[in-house]
Amino acid sequence: MPEFRHRFTLKAPLEAVIAFHQQPQALARLTPPPLCLEILYHEPLGEGSRLRFRLSLGLFSIFWEAIHREVDFRQGFTDEQVQGPLKFWRHRHTFIPLDANHTVVEDQIRYTYRPGWRHLWTRVIFSPLGLRFLFTYRQHALARALAHRGTP
Repeated sequence: MPEFRHRFTLKAPLEAVIAFHQQPQALARLTPPPLCLEILYHEPLGEGSRLRFRLSLGLFSIFWEAIHREVDFRQGFTDEQVQGPLKFWRHRHTFIPLDANHTVVEDQIRYTYRPGWRHLWTRVIFSPLGLRFLFTYRQHALARALAHRGTP
């Protein structure tokens, strides 16, 4: 099973990082253009909470539903795809405070592609290179959002 990891340090306290991830629009704010993410249903982040969204690129759209597990507001949370484009997707978000003003963010994703030619596009979008692009964008978007901590 493929695994992807991305780790970086933010100049932000743990509490600000967690507060950002608890926002209903957090995922949309971390989605790179030209992709558009529309939240269809959102429960407050907690054990067993669900999130449904549509990810679009022009006329092409995919629906995704995730459930949150292992939610610990001092360490992170996991989202698992319940319905979506991949056969399996499990994304662990880990937050590690370094000091009062710095937090390490680590993303670990385990995933499996669906078989068949109809799903070949997922091997491009969710390839290691595609994921590297996505999470590098997220790193910079999160740093920008938290640099303006007046609102998380």
